Amino acid sequence: MRKIVHYSLIICILLIQVIIAIFFYNEFVNEKKLKFIENQLKESKLLETLADNSKKDFSDAQNSLQKYMISRDEKDLELYFRFLKKLDNNFDKINEYENKIPGLKNNLARQKRDTLKTIKLKTLIDSSYQYSQNPPAQFQDPDYELIKYKSNNNFDDLNIQTQTYSDTVKKKGLMGRLKDAISGKVDVQKESTVVTLTNNRNAVLSNIKSKMDSLEKSMNKYYITEVRKIQLSTAKSHRDNMEGSMRFYSNFSNLLIYSNGLINVYDNAIRHFKSDLEKEYEKQSSINNKIRTYLVLGLMVLMFIVSILIMYFTRVAFIYEQKLNAANKQIKNNLNFKNRILGMLSHEVRSPLKIINIFIDKIIRTTKDETIKEYLSSIKFTNSTLLIQSNQILEYTKNQETEKKLIKKVFNLKDEINSIVTAITPYIETRNNKFVVTDNIPADTVVYSDNIKINQIFMNILGNANKYTENGQIDLTMATKLIDHDRISLIATIGDTGVGISESDLAKIFEPYYQGAVSDEIDNLGAGLGLNLCKEIIELFDGEISVSSKLHEGTKVTFRINLNINDNGITN
Repeated sequence: MRKIVHYSLIICILLIQVIIAIFFYNEFVNEKKLKFIENQLKESKLLETLADNSKKDFSDAQNSLQKYMISRDEKDLELYFRFLKKLDNNFDKINEYENKIPGLKNNLARQKRDTLKTIKLKTLIDSSYQYSQNPPAQFQDPDYELIKYKSNNNFDDLNIQTQTYSDTVKKKGLMGRLKDAISGKVDVQKESTVVTLTNNRNAVLSNIKSKMDSLEKSMNKYYITEVRKIQLSTAKSHRDNMEGSMRFYSNFSNLLIYSNGLINVYDNAIRHFKSDLEKEYEKQSSINNKIRTYLVLGLMVLMFIVSILIMYFTRVAFIYEQKLNAANKQIKNNLNFKNRILGMLSHEVRSPLKIINIFIDKIIRTTKDETIKEYLSSIKFTNSTLLIQSNQILEYTKNQETEKKLIKKVFNLKDEINSIVTAITPYIETRNNKFVVTDNIPADTVVYSDNIKINQIFMNILGNANKYTENGQIDLTMATKLIDHDRISLIATIGDTGVGISESDLAKIFEPYYQGAVSDEIDNLGAGLGLNLCKEIIELFDGEISVSSKLHEGTKVTFRINLNINDNGITN
């Protein structure tokens, strides 16, 4: 279950990282969008303020125009145009926002589809201002003077006296009275005239009455005609004045109508723009909150799964830890037992090996056969090697932490290798192999190094060559090369005509306990530690080893070790 637990933990961690990435994306990118919408909402509030100011300026402009129409005061007209210019400035500011905010621009475009915008507001204001410099003449009631009626009748005999009585209402002119009469006003001044006729002589009343009637008719006709003339003249003057005023105020009316239309356009566009922003803000805010909610839930689920897996894995780890502790204890006991056995064997072997050397020396002193002496020397060399190795095994069992190192001594390199060759030649001949040695080592080469480990290298490599070769030939070539005045290199090549090594086995040849594909074909197979041990020993000499081989064609092993030169030339 360990792989399942591990992979599950890895997947959960990856998902947590994905959740964290989405969280950061939401917090930085989506929140940035939300912040942008908030800024636009703030700007929409500023736009609302401009729209409200525009409405106020428009209302103030209307009031100023109405005052001007009544008072004809130039200050009211100036105020009127001042408010209109402020209105135009507000529109310019809104247009600046229009160029920066696409949403406002789109809403304004929709609102302006049904609005005639053939003339700019500034053009209308300038045109109206220029036209206002020549206002129409103010209408005034004309002053009329009635020509007195001249009568042809002779009233010399009559003495005529007149007396007029007026009420308290201020007297108005004719046009003023006509205007009050038309408008239905009754607070007009009234006059009463009393005419007193006194005849200086006897008169015939019928004649006087006849004359008075004729005079009344003639006078009435005369004044009716004069009044009609005044009425016609006044009506014509009033009509001309009204036409001029209508032409004068029509520009202002068009300007106010156009301004009101623009105010409605901008006001509706701003309101729709703000409404769209509020909807977009609510939508984006809802999306952000949903993402946060889902991420938190997902993170909680994943953390719960991780917690369960960790608890399970911890429990399994504790169980296996107990088993490992028990196994380590058992291994330690086994190692102690093995080291004890090895120590006992190496200790017990030393005494027989020493006795063998003693008997070999006695036989050599007593025999005169040189061949037997040569064989005995080889046996003694091999026996001494075993004795040294048993001492090393005993030392290792006492202290396993002992660092591997060279135990150096002074010896003649050529003599030492000749002893190795002499000792191993009978072993090679047991498998009917021909042993060809090419020794190019100078005879006077004395070195200061570890001869036992050199012996182990040659014995292992030559032993392997003999093990995998039968009825063939084994070649040993040796030479030295000067490194500097203190060191030389020993270069040796061991070749055989044995079964060879496959390419797959060649790549693993230095691994411990590796036997290879041909192990089933070989009798008396070792533990597979030879080349691995040789490689370790050669590395102690700061050297190197390589193997080349072809299956069923033989093997060639080449190694190089570095040795210190003994300048004194003394050998042990």
